[in-house]
Amino acid sequence: MEAALLGLCNWSTLGVCAALKLPQISAVLAARSARGLSLPSLLLELAGFLVFLRYQCYYGYPPLTYLEYPILIAQDVILLLCIFHFNGNVKQATPYVAVLGSSWFVLALQKWIIDLAMNFCTFISAASKFAQLHCLWKTRDSGAVSALTWSLSSYTCATRIITTLMTTNDFTILIRFVIMLALNIWVTVTVLRYRKTAMKAE
Repeated sequence: MEAALLGLCNWSTLGVCAALKLPQISAVLAARSARGLSLPSLLLELAGFLVFLRYQCYYGYPPLTYLEYPILIAQDVILLLCIFHFNGNVKQATPYVAVLGSSWFVLALQKWIIDLAMNFCTFISAASKFAQLHCLWKTRDSGAVSALTWSLSSYTCATRIITTLMTTNDFTILIRFVIMLALNIWVTVTVLRYRKTAMKAE
């Protein structure tokens, strides 16, 4: 029973993450605009994903507990390029991608570096959610922001709480997922709230 639950959580998380950002990318392409999306939020999220993936690889955790992160990082890079494209300059993305790529190697140079980075990872990821919330509060317009993407993120956090408890039981990782779950739900509710407001105004 326990093995079946673990397998269900792992594979459903991978399945959801394979398409997690596609509704958001689709919404941006359909609107031909990055309106309502926060660039700082996306960059912080990318940094958080990168640190989290490197930490899990460094300590040799079971691959099924983190395999979705390469997929999420690839989708975030596509979304980043979309934002720069619709803001008028794709070349501006190059320094950001270069810094994120080089940090993969820097993080693993010393154990204390990866441990320190992981301790900051939750704050980085939380800051990305608050940056998106701030953008929504400021514009009062959910625009091209996908509520489906944020609700699917909530689901993956919930499943990862279960898999972490059943495998590594790493307290740092567990706290991260609990906080991310709460913030993802908050963003989802905010997106839906401003979407209803926009529909009423029309």
